[in-house]
Amino acid sequence: MKGYIYITSTGADPAFKNNLNDPIFGDDPSLGACMPNIRRFVEKGDYIFVVSGSTVGVQQYIIGGMQVAEKIPMIEAYKRFPKNRLRLGNDGLVKGNIIIDEFGKQHNLDTHAPETFENRVKNFIVGSNAVSLESKREVEIGRSQSLNKLGDVFGKRGNRPIDIFGRWSKLNDGQVKDVVGWLEGVKRAAAA
Repeated sequence: MKGYIYITSTGADPAFKNNLNDPIFGDDPSLGACMPNIRRFVEKGDYIFVVSGSTVGVQQYIIGGMQVAEKIPMIEAYKRFPKNRLRLGNDGLVKGNIIIDEFGKQHNLDTHAPETFENRVKNFIVGSNAVSLESKREVEIGRSQSLNKLGDVFGKRGNRPIDIFGRWSKLNDGQVKDVVGWLEGVKRAAAA
């Protein structure tokens, strides 16, 4: 088993701004359009983790992770996961990570360059065994501990996650288990 960890786009912070639409954790975890390079490399059983983007006024944190259960075409994801289709939420933010319309064309809410579309619709990740920091207390603990945890995992210290592992990095089996165990520990500590 291997894994990958990446930092999402600048300003993306689900606990602070409620503005992360890919990956999606919860009942049907998935990674739909972001990080096509990672989606291409992962295999069933691997893990994918995400760190919040750099956001003024808050510490970045490890949001969560999921195990890869399947890699499917986006048109199949469109049929199987209708609640993950792109749409505008009541808050005016784009929700969902299925970036095609009913005809398989680029959805009008997907603002990425059209020339990247073909690459971004390959290898839709259906996840399992997702663990993410969601409650206010979980996020608070996660923000306070993530930088040290990343430093421990990679054997390197830094002032920001990008100083420790760059934009994205591969994880070995031991590192994957370490991050999953830490996320589960944060959730237990927050519930205590």
